[in-house]
Amino acid sequence: DVQVVESGGDLVQAGGSLRLSCAASGFAFDQLAIGWFRQAPGKAREGVSCISMNDYNTYYAESVRGRFTISADYAKSTVYLQMNSLKPEDTAVYYCKVSWLRHDYWGQGTQVTVSS
Repeated sequence: DVQVVESGGDLVQAGGSLRLSCAASGFAFDQLAIGWFRQAPGKAREGVSCISMNDYNTYYAESVRGRFTISADYAKSTVYLQMNSLKPEDTAVYYCKVSWLRHDYWGQGTQVTVSS
């Protein structure tokens, strides 16, 4: 069975850092595209960053570029989102989406709260 599990969300002060993890099991990891999305209360879900496993191409939303870094550990089938210089507006539930063979698989989300 395929499974997508996020972890690493927490409460942090503005200016702090967090690292989110997305563990993708049951997939051919090197064929995946994995993206991080977030949804704040009352707002639409938005794309934050994504990475393509076959060529390691990465993308960042303008709002996080220079502060967030996406990376992958092929041995652990895990993608990370390192978030630095966090701002209160980064507060949201962060979701991981795995795209494979024209299907998308979502995790359950992990809460990130940044206090001012």
